[in-house]
Amino acid sequence: MESVEGNNMAGTVAFIHDANKLSREEERHENVDENNNDRFAITQCIGETDTHLGALITRYAQTLTNYSLRNLGYPTNQDFNYEELAPLLQFHLNNAGDPFLGSSFSLNSMKFEVSVLDWFAKLWEIEKNEYWGYVTTGGTEGNLHGILVGREQLPDGILYTSEDSHYSIFKIARMYRMQCVKVASLISGEIDCAQLETSLLANKDKPAIINLNIGTTLKGGIDDIDLVIKTLDKCGFTNDQFYIHCDGALCGIMLPFMKQAQRISFKKPIGSVTISGHKFLGCPSPCGVLITRLKYINALSRDVDIISSRDATITGSRCGHAPIFLWYALKKRGLRGLENEVHNCIFKARYLLNQLRGAGIGAMLNEYSNIVVFERPLDDNFTRRWNLASNKNIAHVVVLKHVTIEMLDTFVREFLQKRSVWYKDGQVQSICIANDVGSRNCACSIHKLSRNIS
Repeated sequence: MESVEGNNMAGTVAFIHDANKLSREEERHENVDENNNDRFAITQCIGETDTHLGALITRYAQTLTNYSLRNLGYPTNQDFNYEELAPLLQFHLNNAGDPFLGSSFSLNSMKFEVSVLDWFAKLWEIEKNEYWGYVTTGGTEGNLHGILVGREQLPDGILYTSEDSHYSIFKIARMYRMQCVKVASLISGEIDCAQLETSLLANKDKPAIINLNIGTTLKGGIDDIDLVIKTLDKCGFTNDQFYIHCDGALCGIMLPFMKQAQRISFKKPIGSVTISGHKFLGCPSPCGVLITRLKYINALSRDVDIISSRDATITGSRCGHAPIFLWYALKKRGLRGLENEVHNCIFKARYLLNQLRGAGIGAMLNEYSNIVVFERPLDDNFTRRWNLASNKNIAHVVVLKHVTIEMLDTFVREFLQKRSVWYKDGQVQSICIANDVGSRNCACSIHKLSRNIS
C-alpha cells in the first residue's frame, strides 16, 4: 500500500506543475508587491518623507488584508478592533519585574496584567493567594516557564510528552538538557495513556514531568488530564513525584465554555497552564498567559535592586501593551460573548467537516475542537493561497471568529475544482489518510469502498 502511494505522489509532480500554471500566475500577481523587497530597503541617508512611508504602509496593509481573507490554517483570529487603544501607542510600556510587586519604572501596565491574570486564575479554579503568573510573549514562553518550574521542583525528573506535542516542547527539552520520553498518540492526537503507563513503569526511579496538550497543534487532540492522573497513581507516583504542565495554547481558553468537556482546574494536581493570546482572543501581536502555583516561584525568583522588583520571568523586560490588549479583548466580550464565540467556532468547524465529507474528501474533527483535519492538497500554491498548515498527508483548517461560512464555501469549492484536475482520469489516486485520521474518516478508494461494503 505504501509503495503504491509513494509512486502516485512521485508521478504527480510534473502533472500538477502544468495543470496549475494559471494558479501560479494568479499567485505571482498577488504577491508582486510582497516580493519587491527593494521598496523596503533602508538606504536613504536623509530619511524618508512621511508621505512616502505612509504609501508603503498602505500598500502593505492592503496585501495583509488580502491574505487575511484566506487565513484558514493558522490559529490567529483576525477579527478584532483595537482602535480605542491607539492613544497608548505613544508610550513605551515596559513590565519589567513581578507583576504583583510592580517596579520603579512607572510606565508599565501591571494593573492591567494582574487583572488579566486574576481572570484566568478564576477560569482555571485557583485562589488569588495561591497562584502566580505573568503575560508572556506567547505559548512557547509559557511552555518554557511551566516546564522550568517543573524541573526546579523535580531536578532529576523525566519529561514525558506525546508525539503530537508542539515542537517547542522538544526544543525546551534540548535547551534544559532534560531526558525526554516521546509517548505515542492516539488517532485523535491525544496522548496514549497505555504507552504512558509503560514508559512510567520503566522509569519508576525518577520523578515525572508531564506536558499535556489541551488541543494539539495539528489535530486539536485534547489530552485527558484525569486519565493521566489516574495513570500516575496506578504506576505508584505520589503527588510530590510528578509535575503536570498544560499547554493550552488554543483550546485552554475555549474548553471551559463547552459543557461536558473536561475541566482545566488547579483543584486537580496540575502545576501550570499556559495559553496564547493571539490565537482565539485575537491580540494583534504574539502574547500569552502563564499561571502556576505561588509556592513554586521562590525557587525561580531573584530580587533585582535596579528595578526594585523581583525577577521570576523568562524574558525580564516584557511588552506592556500586550496585557492591555488581553484585558481589552476579555473586557469587551465578557463571559457570555466568549461562550457564544466558542460555540460559533465549533458550529462552523462542524459545517466545514460536513461540506468536505459530502464532497467525498476525507476529514476528521475531534469533539470539543475547532480544527478540521483533511487530506493534504497536492498543490503547494493552493496551500499557500489559503494559508493552510500541513504535515505529511494531512492539512488542517482552524475555524476562528474571522472565518465565515462564505469563506469556507469558497475554500471547499476551489478545493473541489483543484481536485478535479489533480485526480483527472484516475492518473493520480486520492491520498490515503487512514493512518492519520482513521479508516472511517478516509475517503480514498480502498476505505471508501470498504465503508460501502460494510
